[in-house]
Amino acid sequence: MPSDLRRQLAWLIAIRVVLSTLLLGSATLLQINVPGSVRVDPFFSLIGLTYALTAVHAGTLRWVDRHRWLVDFQLACDALIVSAFLAVTGGVTSYFSLLYMLPIIAASTVQGRRGALMVGLLSTAMYASLVLAQYQEALMFPAQHWLHDPALPLPPVRVAEYTGAINAFSFLAVALLSGSLAERLRRAGARLERASTEIANLQAFSEHVIDSLTSGLVTTDQGGRVLTFNRAAEAITGHAARDVIGRAVAEVLQLPPQEAAAVKADLGGARSRRADFQYRRADARLIEIGLSAAHLVTPGGKTGFLFTFQDVTDIKKLQRDSVIQQRLAAVGEMAAGIAHEIRNPLASMSGSIQILRQELPLTSEQAQLMDIVLRESERLNDTIRSFLAYARPQRFAIARLDLGRVLNDAALLLRNSAEVQPGHVVEVDVPPYEVWYEADEGQIRQIVWNLATNGLRAMPGGGRLRLIAGRVPAEAGRATGEGHVVLTVQDEGIGIPADELDEIFQPFHGVFAKGSGLGLAIVHRIVADYNGHIEVESEPGAGTTVRVHLPARPVVVTST
Repeated sequence: MPSDLRRQLAWLIAIRVVLSTLLLGSATLLQINVPGSVRVDPFFSLIGLTYALTAVHAGTLRWVDRHRWLVDFQLACDALIVSAFLAVTGGVTSYFSLLYMLPIIAASTVQGRRGALMVGLLSTAMYASLVLAQYQEALMFPAQHWLHDPALPLPPVRVAEYTGAINAFSFLAVALLSGSLAERLRRAGARLERASTEIANLQAFSEHVIDSLTSGLVTTDQGGRVLTFNRAAEAITGHAARDVIGRAVAEVLQLPPQEAAAVKADLGGARSRRADFQYRRADARLIEIGLSAAHLVTPGGKTGFLFTFQDVTDIKKLQRDSVIQQRLAAVGEMAAGIAHEIRNPLASMSGSIQILRQELPLTSEQAQLMDIVLRESERLNDTIRSFLAYARPQRFAIARLDLGRVLNDAALLLRNSAEVQPGHVVEVDVPPYEVWYEADEGQIRQIVWNLATNGLRAMPGGGRLRLIAGRVPAEAGRATGEGHVVLTVQDEGIGIPADELDEIFQPFHGVFAKGSGLGLAIVHRIVADYNGHIEVESEPGAGTTVRVHLPARPVVVTST
């Protein structure tokens, strides 16, 4: 990209070409109309020299930034060419003395005050030398007239002195004036450029700030037509700014009728207005928006409206879930109280039936009925006990434990329990070193036991059950930067359909005939209290893998 200096010199070269062409044309016309009025050979030779020097100057443009003396050379050549024109057109009697002003002004434009003064002094010296040479020639060589035309006698010496002084004063005055103006113009240009840069930087900074906002920001004029639309607004609505600029804001933001009417009514005289409503994005997805509208106020008064909005879909969902959880918690507390109250009379009824069965003479049918009552009472008691464990978890007793030992103990109990059938194989896969973890050992055992018994029940015809413990390194850790531990239970059972995976941790969602339906719900609640999470992979007919991820340093959150 050419520099400012090269650009200025290029303009100067173009002006030289134009002036030389004008001089050439004028001299030609004058010579045609008045033959002999122009000294043809030197005049047209100088114009040819001017074209030649112009070509040389154009060829050296690429080096002027590194060799600034080339600029001074161009300006000095201009002064010399003007002096030569004066010499062949009458010297002190020539009307072309004003041509000295052109290189002086050009020098002030390119080089400032320094260049103007340099060319001004050079022009003054050359003009004075030319006048002196003319009179010296006339005195010493009256028969030869190289510097003046014999048909035009030289003016008296005093007139020449006066003319020379006026011209010298003019050259220096123009040099000083044009140089000063050039310097002022240059300083003003520098200040303007700095101000323009600062304004551009400020504007860019403002745009970056607006585009960095996480809230949508829309400004409109007094008529409600969109003027600006930031990136967050594009992301929330799914519309590009170029597609909505100039459109009505009520249409773009799908404002409810009462809000659109309020905007038309200047917000009803209020300073701002708040609204929550549903919005259909460009991709047809329905979201909820929380919007605030206010007046856009400038020093000139109200010039439009300012709308800020956010996608509050997740927040609204959390609020609804929170309300539901509060209601469920209240119902759960009440249900837990009722269940606790049922256990006492249930125990009395069961004990009474046992005594009556032992003391009364019963027929076989009566004994069978009492056995059914006792069996169902025990099943109901187990359900109530599991429900209370889910609704009111036991207090935490955090201690350091080895997960490998917990799995080995659980496997030993399982192998000797009624859950294990002849075709079942229980395996334990733990590292050769201890997998230490800080938790309530009873709750960890309850997690393993419930998952393992579910896995055994999923393999009624037999199969392999694997219990695995390990630690995930920090870079793969999800909850913390220190990694986490993983308890895995794998079975080769009937599997779980994909559409039921999200429901298996719901209370009373059991699919096995034996059990209360609360085992997995209790596991989910305990893991959630440890700020962990559960992953389930299952393929119908191939088996299920359940991974329990627990943070390396658990933050225990007691559920209520």
